[in-house]
Amino acid sequence: MFRRLQRTRQLRRAKPGDGRELSRLRWWQILTRTQFALPSSAAAGRTELYVVDVHHLASELEGGRLAEGTRHPKIALYRDGRRTHIADSPVAFEVPGGVIEAAVGGYGLTRMHLVPEDGAEATTLVPHPRSLEGRRARFGRRHPAASRLIGALAIVILLIGVVLMLPQAAELITSIPPVADRIGTFTSPISLPGWLNISLLIAGVLAATERALTLRNHWLIDAETTWTSFV
Repeated sequence: MFRRLQRTRQLRRAKPGDGRELSRLRWWQILTRTQFALPSSAAAGRTELYVVDVHHLASELEGGRLAEGTRHPKIALYRDGRRTHIADSPVAFEVPGGVIEAAVGGYGLTRMHLVPEDGAEATTLVPHPRSLEGRRARFGRRHPAASRLIGALAIVILLIGVVLMLPQAAELITSIPPVADRIGTFTSPISLPGWLNISLLIAGVLAATERALTLRNHWLIDAETTWTSFV
């Protein structure tokens, strides 16, 4: 039931587009923009090419419309090169054969998948070859062993971050007066030197970016990046 309610809310986020033509992904937009394609599929009854265009630095919609003077929404769906829907993240777009789910996190995309209406396993849309996600996917195909090693290192780094985060979170929560009055305060036993904190921060950012480029997201592994997005 929770999943259905979440899907309904995300579908409602999709607002009608203006039919604008899809612009090319330029090399200088590599850090601020990305595109994913859903090819046509006769088996799914989908004859058109769908593209999801994401502008990471775009402002939020105002009342379901683009702000005055703004050309691009955060997320837009194009059908055969024409903008059909715009939305903020997270959003779900209905397409023939299923639903496209798209979400943007603090370090990049957390979801860009087609969820088939027949209940089959969700599949990732195809990243544009000139996007960062497309370049990372190409690296993975050409160097699978190195790709797996990088992915494993990212998991280890983020899990270390989770371990270090837990006592700090406990200290923060117990510093709230009502909580402190009820259960007392907690002082984190972990105190790292400044250079190590900075090193772990940089490594964590790189690991979180690696996870975003490969559209991997797990409630535990990526908990530390989710936490830091709120503080």
